Amino acid sequence: MTNDMSVRSAFTPKVWRTIIVCGLGYFVDIYDLILFSIVRVDSLTAIGVTAAGMQDASELILNSQMIGMLIGGLLFGSLADKRGRLSVLLASILVYSLMNICNAFVASVPMYALFRFIAGIGLAGELGVAITLVAEIMPKHARGYGTTMVASMGILGAVAAYAVHEMFDWRAAFIIGGLMGLALLVTRVYVAESGMFKKTAASDVARGSIGMLLRNRRWAPYLSSVAIGVPIWYVIGILITFSPEFTKASGSSDVVVGGQGVMWAYVGLSAGDLVSGLVSQWLRSRRRAILVFLLLTSACIVWYLLAPQKSAAITYVMCACLGFCVGYWAVFVTTAAEQFGTNLRATVATTVPNVVRGSLVPAVLLFSSLRHTYAADAMGLQKAALVVGAVVMSLAFLGWYFLHETYGKELDYVE
Repeated sequence: MTNDMSVRSAFTPKVWRTIIVCGLGYFVDIYDLILFSIVRVDSLTAIGVTAAGMQDASELILNSQMIGMLIGGLLFGSLADKRGRLSVLLASILVYSLMNICNAFVASVPMYALFRFIAGIGLAGELGVAITLVAEIMPKHARGYGTTMVASMGILGAVAAYAVHEMFDWRAAFIIGGLMGLALLVTRVYVAESGMFKKTAASDVARGSIGMLLRNRRWAPYLSSVAIGVPIWYVIGILITFSPEFTKASGSSDVVVGGQGVMWAYVGLSAGDLVSGLVSQWLRSRRRAILVFLLLTSACIVWYLLAPQKSAAITYVMCACLGFCVGYWAVFVTTAAEQFGTNLRATVATTVPNVVRGSLVPAVLLFSSLRHTYAADAMGLQKAALVVGAVVMSLAFLGWYFLHETYGKELDYVE
């Protein structure tokens, strides 16, 4: 009873305002981030890409967005520790909002890739800074609930992206995403800067230095944090994005709509984020909660790739299950933020998820290479995905083994 009262008392009006605004920011971030996967076929067809060139064009644009996010993570993460959490949130929203509006007017694949690259730079700054801000204003026994709420609200942005695409064409969907982002800038006036950051900024301690991650073995928890997140974007970027192709490769004649597969995956991911966050609080352990979801992810990947003649309905169920299994995103980012002091926390919390997203680039390149290698094999597409899956899951379990437990850790310190 006392513990329940203590958790409830942590949610002050200031905390609720911050959670809601950060959650809405992540909602728009996910909407824009995943929109390409939803409108991929429609938009590429509209600008003249043939069915034969669809896979290659998709991989180029997806890789461009992810490289942009990798660069943006490094840029905005460092700035968030040097200049403040809120100013970086404003800058990142402005960049990706304007680029999404520009995306509505593309006429070629190179132009499409360029705008997704710049949008990716902006999208990189949202989640990590939001999680850092919420984690720093909440007491240690309750912050897992706060960061889980932010992530769960945000993930539903993918559902909104699918719904908007169902009502409007792909160009309007990009414009709506951009306008939502610009409208979101107004809500930031209701959010205060982190007190921990203000205290650190008033001192002469070094802040936001990427080089600090390479000293005193700080790279070890950083790489462990990255490794446990790699399967999330392997599942989203390869298994879910190309769900129509995997369904066809299973021997099925059913037509799967890629955008609907993405929507169901994110419905599952939203549920998984909520459950994984609660499990980490109930178990009083981030590590054990992550292990449970890594094991579930491994089993679901094998099921998804080896099931024969999947119907469209079964594929959508599998997409939802895969989404749920990789729904440890909130716990993963929270754990990364909790590994480091205030002068490096935003740098880590922003770069780690974007390095994970950037890891999709080599994963897609490896998948593409193996796909061509196994082209003559009836199970070639599945074999290529299984090999890549085995690599990323091995890295994840290795990272988990070396990961430090952070539940209940005091965050008011500097590196």
